[in-house]
Formats: sequence, C-alpha cells, structure tokens
Amino acid sequence: MDSFSFMPGLTLVNAFNHETFVFTTPESADSAEFEVHLGPGGSGGGDAMAHIHPETDETFTVRSGLLNVSIDGKLHELRPGKTITVPRGKPHFFRNAHEGDTVVVIRFTPAQHQLRFFLNFGTIAQNHPEWFGPKGKPSFLLMALTFHTFKDHFYVAGPPVWVQKLLFAMLAPIARLLGYKVVVMP
Repeated sequence: MDSFSFMPGLTLVNAFNHETFVFTTPESADSAEFEVHLGPGGSGGGDAMAHIHPETDETFTVRSGLLNVSIDGKLHELRPGKTITVPRGKPHFFRNAHEGDTVVVIRFTPAQHQLRFFLNFGTIAQNHPEWFGPKGKPSFLLMALTFHTFKDHFYVAGPPVWVQKLLFAMLAPIARLLGYKVVVMP
C-alpha cells in the first residue's frame, strides 16, 4: 500500500465522473466531511451507480446548483441550502441535475474512515487513469481491492453484501499481483 498524507485544501479531480473532491476538514471519530464539485453530467458513486454504506449515514447539503439524490429508488431534487440524509444501508446515488456546476457538502456519520476511502479513490482516479475504462469505469479488480481494503464502507446495491465481501477477498490478492494499489493515510 502507498502512504498518503491529508492536507487541508487538498483537491482531487475525477475527470471520469466530472467530480472534484475538496478535502477541507480532517476526519474525526464522529464524522467525515468534504465538498464535491460536480460538472455538467457529473455523478457520484461511479457513474451514478446505486450503492450502500452499511454502517454510516450520508448527508448531502447543496451549496449551489441542483442535485438529484435517489434513495431506495425515490428521486429527490435538492436546491441550494437543502439537505437530505441517506440512512445507512439504503441504496442510493447522486448526480448533477442541471447544465451548470453543482457544489455539495457530503458528511458521513459516524466517520468510519470514509474520508480515507474517498481520498483513496480520488487519488487513484487522478494518478492512475489507466486503471479505468474509456468511459471511466474502474477496473473490477481495482474495485475489489479497494472495497476489500475498506471493508463495510461501500458496496454496490443488489448482490448481498456477504457475497461481495467473499468475492472481493478472493480477488484482492490477484489485484495486488497485477500491480493495483490502494492509498492509505497514516
């Protein structure tokens, strides 16, 4: 694993999803918070992929623009100043809902090292574009290694979590052998 230090103001660009992460607040035991700037067509969760966070609630607060958040298949439209919380374990995704930029503050409660998870994925997207397909889909082996390293942080909606854990545990060593790495903070 590579080591990575957090610096307030750190900005990481995921050009594939038209999202920019701005990390301004250090993680605490209680919460992890960062900004996401979504360009036109921008989405979170890997091309607006429905996913779950089994052990933490995720809150979205829109600073500017327009954000769609789907929770359990129900679409919510958020304008500036509006907030919505996705309860832990609920399938969800979010995406920019207009032609301009959208800025949203994302907060995880409890923190559960979510900041480290998103720092990792943002760093990889920026520094290793070759690990992503032409449309920005991360390599399945990269996903397996990341999800295995950061257990219980992020799973795709659909297959039972225990199936994903088993699959990712089996694939993580193969991913490492093929040169994939995760970035961890000390």
